[in-house]
Amino acid sequence: MLKKSLANSILVLILMTVLLGFIYPLIVTGVAKLLFPSQASGSLIYKGGKVVGSKLIGQQFDSLRYFHARPSMAGLGYDATLSGGSNLGPTNKKLIELIKRRAQQFRLENQLSANQYIPADIVTASASGLDPDITPEAALLQVHRIAQVRGISEVTLRKLVEEHIKEREFGFLGTRRVNVLELNLALDNLQSGKGE
Repeated sequence: MLKKSLANSILVLILMTVLLGFIYPLIVTGVAKLLFPSQASGSLIYKGGKVVGSKLIGQQFDSLRYFHARPSMAGLGYDATLSGGSNLGPTNKKLIELIKRRAQQFRLENQLSANQYIPADIVTASASGLDPDITPEAALLQVHRIAQVRGISEVTLRKLVEEHIKEREFGFLGTRRVNVLELNLALDNLQSGKGE
């Protein structure tokens, strides 16, 4: 009786492993690639036929010529293999000091006054550390700096930001946002004459 139960258990384990570990994922992946090819392939963004990133994973932009993304605590920054937040609570002194330093740096880079409101997303990391978006307000606060560095009018840059604002999903889920990689690629295209 014990041998028969053990044999049945092993058989069910093998069957379920093949069914749920191989067949089901292949079917789901096949359907996804058929119905949603871009999303199933990682929502990749191409420039000149070359992959430059994904709409779903943020990238670090340090140059003053570009819009900066929100901070990342994933590894050394935007490392998908180390996705995660800092796990520091809102009253943690280390987190408070980190946010103060980030706010001071953001104000300094963007020539903002000491009492200028700064959206939380530009000084705090997301839970995954991979967030590709910032709020429109965070993007607009960077317009002056980029206009000065690139020699583009602020009106043109504000219009570019407004063109890249994505509204809330279904009108009520999430917040309005701007994908930083897409915005920076449009910024490069604008300056090279392709986006005008």
